[in-house]
Amino acid sequence: MKNNKALYVGCGLLLVILCMALFAPWLSPHDPYFQDLTYRTVPPIWYEQGTWLHPLGTDQLGRDYLSRLFYGARISLLIGASVALISGLIGCTMGMLAGYFGGRIDMVVSFFVTTRLSMPVILVALATVALVGGSLWVVIMVLGLLKWDRFAVVMRSATQQVRAMEYVAAAQSAGASTLRILLTEVLPNVMPHLIVIATLEAASAILLEAALSFLGLGVQPPLPSWGLMISEAKSYMFFSFWLIAIPGSALAVLIFAINLAGDGLHQWLTPHERG
Repeated sequence: MKNNKALYVGCGLLLVILCMALFAPWLSPHDPYFQDLTYRTVPPIWYEQGTWLHPLGTDQLGRDYLSRLFYGARISLLIGASVALISGLIGCTMGMLAGYFGGRIDMVVSFFVTTRLSMPVILVALATVALVGGSLWVVIMVLGLLKWDRFAVVMRSATQQVRAMEYVAAAQSAGASTLRILLTEVLPNVMPHLIVIATLEAASAILLEAALSFLGLGVQPPLPSWGLMISEAKSYMFFSFWLIAIPGSALAVLIFAINLAGDGLHQWLTPHERG
């Protein structure tokens, strides 16, 4: 734990971004939705034309970029956490049932996993959102219903290993119900795998949302999604490149922090797997 620098750095960066999201109404110097066309594409303060009135400049509609960056962190974290929760509930339930019971249940779950893996997530998400209509909650539900396969595969394997342990056999001999065994004996012992997969899926969901928003099928204006901010600025990339660089850098830092925290958690929760 003391030498786990990945966990410290990753959790530290995530804590900063989380504070940005939680305290956005107090940290933001302006209303993120307020438009002032007299201040269109004002550059950040490190340029000569920059002003402290808008430290990170403004977008093509004169909206303060720092304020939109803070509020955009809320949307990215909400999507990552919500998708990980929805897909985790689906995948863990299927994986634990398949790993514990085996037989026909395992065959059915394996069939669903194979079917899901044969479908490209981004293409299915694009088609579904295009048919249903893009919005924040539609994106969350679509991604949550598409990202459960990794949970199912990992939890099935982990449950098969735990099922053979003596404490599970002791609980069965004591007459414990199947539900109680799964919740009190199996789930706590596969939790390290679950946490690591959840961090990976959260990062993947945030990237997928950014891709959908960039293509105009994700979060809809005027919500300040980082992917949508990049999409709205693509026409200005040769003249005001900071409009893409700032939300793009924030997105990269968030994904890096989540992956780093996930790697650190894996090292901490499974010390026997370290070389």
